[in-house]
Amino acid sequence: MERGVLDHPYWLRLLGRDTGLAARLQAGEYRIAPGTRPEGLLRQLAAGRVLQHELTLVEGHNFREMMARIRSHPVLVQTLAELPDEAIMERIDQPGEHPEGRFLPDTYHFPRGTTDVEFLRRAYAAMERVLNEAWEKRAEGLPLKTSYEALILASIVEKETGLPEERGTIAGVFVRRLQKGMRLQTDPTVVYGAGPDFDGRIRYVHLRTDTPYNTYTRHGLPPTPIAMPGIEAIQAALHPEPGDALYFVSRNDGSHHFSATLAEHNRAVDKYQRNR
Repeated sequence: MERGVLDHPYWLRLLGRDTGLAARLQAGEYRIAPGTRPEGLLRQLAAGRVLQHELTLVEGHNFREMMARIRSHPVLVQTLAELPDEAIMERIDQPGEHPEGRFLPDTYHFPRGTTDVEFLRRAYAAMERVLNEAWEKRAEGLPLKTSYEALILASIVEKETGLPEERGTIAGVFVRRLQKGMRLQTDPTVVYGAGPDFDGRIRYVHLRTDTPYNTYTRHGLPPTPIAMPGIEAIQAALHPEPGDALYFVSRNDGSHHFSATLAEHNRAVDKYQRNR
């Protein structure tokens, strides 16, 4: 009313009292459609149908990239500033927990006035719910002891998958390698271990530099997820496609060539990566 949107606010107040809606009006940000009648406006305000803003957390983004999106959102109330990861997890009541992979990539809707802490708590709870439900329905015989290990594997599947239809096949390769005690030897873990200064090009020195995340130098899963896996990647990790493939190499078009033997894999590497 202060902005002069209503020519005759007195009549709206009177209508509010007569209809009993005045006592139920809720503060907030509203989008009023052209042609809205006075009683319709009152009912909208009484129902609290406030304007919803949105933010999408992207599959495959790491925690640093996710926080950059949150901090740049024009509506979210920023309370975390440049706090370190540990402090952020304390603010959302998860002290001592590594943040990577703990938030569900999805499109979230929220009203103006929502804080970054409230947003993170919601995304964290969403991942907990999805992961726990998927873990309860997992396939038998997986080389995974906990739902957290499933989350780690799902994050690798997310980063390795170019085509959605290959998620299950890629997950199957990693599961069989874990079962056989083979190193995973997956580049995205090496990149993650190299840190934020990585220039985007994997060199031989990266593959040989030992970090907790280098699956070329260490057996088993890395200590934490390396990105946010989506629901499909989690499902793939917990329901991998059967088969005998133990290797795969990019065809440079988003797809991969899968091989059951090292000899076949080497031929595929020559064909697709070395142009021989």
